[in-house]
Amino acid sequence: MARAHRTLTALVLLGIMVVLLGSLGRWQLRRADERRAILAAIESGRRQPPLALTAATSTDELRPWRPVSVQGSWRADMTVRLDNRNQDGRPGYWIATPMVLEEGSNTAVLVLRGWLPRTLPGEPAATVPVLPAGVGTVGGELVARVPRLFELWNPGGVSGDALPTAWPSAGGPPTVQNLDLDAYARATGLHLLPTVVEQHAPSGDGLVREWPQPSVDYNQNLGYAMQWFGFASIAGIAFVVVAVRAARAARAARRGRGP
Repeated sequence: MARAHRTLTALVLLGIMVVLLGSLGRWQLRRADERRAILAAIESGRRQPPLALTAATSTDELRPWRPVSVQGSWRADMTVRLDNRNQDGRPGYWIATPMVLEEGSNTAVLVLRGWLPRTLPGEPAATVPVLPAGVGTVGGELVARVPRLFELWNPGGVSGDALPTAWPSAGGPPTVQNLDLDAYARATGLHLLPTVVEQHAPSGDGLVREWPQPSVDYNQNLGYAMQWFGFASIAGIAFVVVAVRAARAARAARRGRGP
C-alpha cells in the first residue's frame, strides 16, 4: 500500500512538472515572438524616409524609430533632468527639453537631448549645457514615450516625479525619475506631440547620445524554450517509466496471488 502511494505521488509530481516545464517553454516562445515584433518595428521604422517634423505632422507619420529632423525654438526654461540613467555603469541624468515647432505657437515636441554624468563628491557640479537662442535644427529618432524606470510604490508619500507649478523652476531644472508626456504637458501648458525625439545630432555640447536599445535577441528565448521543453520531455519519459513499472508490478502481484 505504501509503495502504491509513493508511486501515485511520483506520477502526480512528474505530471505537474511536465505541465509546468512545458508552460515555461511556451512562455519563452511568446517572448521570442514579442522580440521579433520589436525588431521588425525597429527595422521598419528606420527604413522610413526621414521626417521633417512640424506642428501639422499627422500622428500616422509618427512611427517609432523613424529618422526625424526638427526645426524650432528651445524652451530651455522647461528643461527636466531624468535621474538614475546610467551610462557605461556611471550614474547620471537624461536631459529633456521641449522644442516649440512654430514661432508664436504652443505646439512642441519633447527632445531627449543626451546624457549628463552625475558629479561625484569633490568634483565640480555638472551643469546642463546652455542652448542656443533662436531657431535651431536637431536630428534624431522617434520613440513612443520617454523610457521608464522601474518604480517602487511609495504608500502615502509624495511622488518623487512631481513637476513644478511655475517655470522656470527655482533652483534649476527639476529632477524626476520618470516623465509622463500628459503630466508634463499639463504642468507646462504646452501642446505636446504624442512622440519623443531621441537627439542624435548635432553634437559637441558635452552630452552623450548613446541611447539604450530594446533587447531583440529572440534566439536567446528560443534557446531557453528548447531547454524547458527538453526538461519537460525528461519529466515525461520519467512519468512513462514509473507508470510502466507500476503496471508491471501490479500484474506480477496479481499473478502471485493466483486465481
